[in-house]
Amino acid sequence: MSFKDKIIKERLPNHLAIIMDGNGRWAKMRGEHRIIGHQNGVEAVRQTVEGAAELGISYLTLYAFSTENWNRPQDEILGLMSLLVEAIENETPTLMKNNVRLKAIGDLESLPEEVREKLQGTIDNTAKNTGLTLVLALSYSSRWEIMNAVGKIAEKVHSGDLAPEDVNESIFESHLTTSGIPDPELMIRTSGENRISNFLLWQLAYSELYFTDLFWPDFTKEELYKALLNYQSRERRFGKTSEQLNDN
Repeated sequence: MSFKDKIIKERLPNHLAIIMDGNGRWAKMRGEHRIIGHQNGVEAVRQTVEGAAELGISYLTLYAFSTENWNRPQDEILGLMSLLVEAIENETPTLMKNNVRLKAIGDLESLPEEVREKLQGTIDNTAKNTGLTLVLALSYSSRWEIMNAVGKIAEKVHSGDLAPEDVNESIFESHLTTSGIPDPELMIRTSGENRISNFLLWQLAYSELYFTDLFWPDFTKEELYKALLNYQSRERRFGKTSEQLNDN
């Protein structure tokens, strides 16, 4: 029996976030260049998007490229950017077929012009789709996002458009790049690393965390189902006691 058959559809997370880690190490173990790992990671992305869409999950956020990744070797960065353009072009028809809407978060202006153009084209083409919303975190880091939001709020306070006493969680969240996107209930990270690496620090405050030793290219639909089943075995209390939840 597949893990999928055990999943309770009514208890799925509305928003699933994933740190796709381990492409480089996957390639190194096979004596290949790191970019080969990234190429093989595309299939894991395809399976995960399809799996999430088939289950009816509303939002899937994938940590594709962090601001810190710009410090990697230049040949790897160029390879990643080229792969990103190719993947966007190749996967757009599949997104349309599966009614998937694409969005992107992060410091998108720092991306190469060709990547921005291809990305925006697919975002525009899929804008009217009503199924899964696929969010790509590109040139993203949570500290950058938080500082960017603080700067925008400070400008509004300085100009008199916003009173300091009116700044609250809702105002702050409206200035994040994830504005309008619900917080993830579950975050998955592959490759055996047990940290969140500057990813959605504000949004993951009450998320369940799931870590697997698998490298990202080995992450399949069945592994996705396994993680979701694990999530459904947990009790989400949000500061309350089990007794309080049961009473409700």
